[in-house]
Amino acid sequence: MKAVEKAYNAVRRGILGGRFAAGSRLTEHEVSALAGVSRTPVREALRRLQSEGLLEFVPNHGAVVANWNEAEVDDIFELRAMLEAYAVERATRHASEADLRELHELAEAQLQAARASGDKKLEDIAELNSRFHERLQKAANSERLQRMLVALIEVPLVAQTFRKYTDEQLLRSSQHHLEIVLAMEAGDADGAASIMRAHVLAARTAFYRATGRESPPRAAAS
Repeated sequence: MKAVEKAYNAVRRGILGGRFAAGSRLTEHEVSALAGVSRTPVREALRRLQSEGLLEFVPNHGAVVANWNEAEVDDIFELRAMLEAYAVERATRHASEADLRELHELAEAQLQAARASGDKKLEDIAELNSRFHERLQKAANSERLQRMLVALIEVPLVAQTFRKYTDEQLLRSSQHHLEIVLAMEAGDADGAASIMRAHVLAARTAFYRATGRESPPRAAAS
């Protein structure tokens, strides 16, 4: 693996896994030590993560893990609901048997992880969730759509949402994935898209309730 990829993957995993909290500063020296590479590829990796929206560069502070205000959080969920529903609709039409088989296996694995217990439960669910959504993006057969979704799905907000879920919500979220795949296997593009939209909006509801708000800021203001 190239040095840039090593640095990129090390930081990305750290952000998505919660090791680097929103608003925390990342130094080139810290990333260099973490990834076991020199500082030159680290700079390129940090710029790549900035372009994906995972990092911000703040004057006199350097690279900082991105944070979001309430309006931005609501935007992320709204855009995810629309674009992921569309991605599932496309994937239902374009997915191969291998795609569906892998999606089914990932959905089943996440459901088992949600029923389990232990210190790695949330980490395992977050990893399987990420792989499931990545596979759906590829099955949708649209590079442009995939690039748009990367900035929305692979953000610390997703991992933070899992940490706000109750065990019952984790189980229901994982069941949604299996329901999506079953609809895709049946060729029901509209049904799969509808479940995906409900899945994303349920995550938004759980996120706001866990932070002491019963509804997103736009809904509350209407």
